[in-house]
Amino acid sequence: QMIQFDGSYEYWFESRGPKCCLLASIDDATNTVAQGLFVDHEGVFPVFEFWQDYFLKQGKPRSIYLDKLRTYYNNHGSTKDDEEMLSQFQRAMKELGIKLIVAHSPQAKGRVERLFGTLQDRLIKEMRLKGIANKQKANQFLKQEFLPWFNAKYSRRPLKQANLHQKLTRQEKKELVAILSRQSVRVVQNDFTIRFENKWYQLLKDQPVTIRQKDKIIIEGRLDGSIKIRIRDKYLNYKPFLIRPKQYDHPWIIAAKQEPKPKTKQKTWKPGPNHPWKRYPAIQTHYSNQIFLN
Repeated sequence: QMIQFDGSYEYWFESRGPKCCLLASIDDATNTVAQGLFVDHEGVFPVFEFWQDYFLKQGKPRSIYLDKLRTYYNNHGSTKDDEEMLSQFQRAMKELGIKLIVAHSPQAKGRVERLFGTLQDRLIKEMRLKGIANKQKANQFLKQEFLPWFNAKYSRRPLKQANLHQKLTRQEKKELVAILSRQSVRVVQNDFTIRFENKWYQLLKDQPVTIRQKDKIIIEGRLDGSIKIRIRDKYLNYKPFLIRPKQYDHPWIIAAKQEPKPKTKQKTWKPGPNHPWKRYPAIQTHYSNQIFLN
């Protein structure tokens, strides 16, 4: 099952609101609009927000067909200035096992391009009649009214009725917020600080794993605005600072916290049934019954 995905910038609210972007996905087999979302721009976080909602509700498609944009796909030959060969979107889809098919021209994405052409006519007119002028109301209208009507009118039956979406596994659901995060690699400084987006993060001494100076760590910028720092699949404890914290004496490494072992009571040793003490009982001497001669 292949899903075509793209975004379209337009004055969707005409003169009633600012220009914004509509993200949309369409099923290549049925012409069904699987999901739509109005966002400010076609960036990493809006795209991840779109797909997080999609995966949780509908599962994973086998493949996604998309435009050759830097947000979604980095071609190593065309992005020499980028330190990472893979874009955030490509990395995330790879972790989820979803194949990406890249279109090199708008004509290659025929269905989704025709969809936007239709929406720029019908959807704009419908929102004009309802006086919709912001993304929040537009998304509500899109989900509850427009897309159900649109799909009933324009979608078609597939040749095979089977839904080829795969449900997220329990582990994938647990890790989805981390997978759909903006990830960056940083190096631990000599004072165990990390700089990221003009902020400093001081690693604390209490950690679940041993950390050394110059270790490479991954910083996750998540959709809820939180920051997570991890190394070797362990999340680290830190304190954020606007400026670099004052240096103090640091160890060469921050060792992992060792949990104290619980004290166990020593059991009194008892000989087994085959022990010589049990097999050969002690010979008792009754001195009271003996006669001693001087």
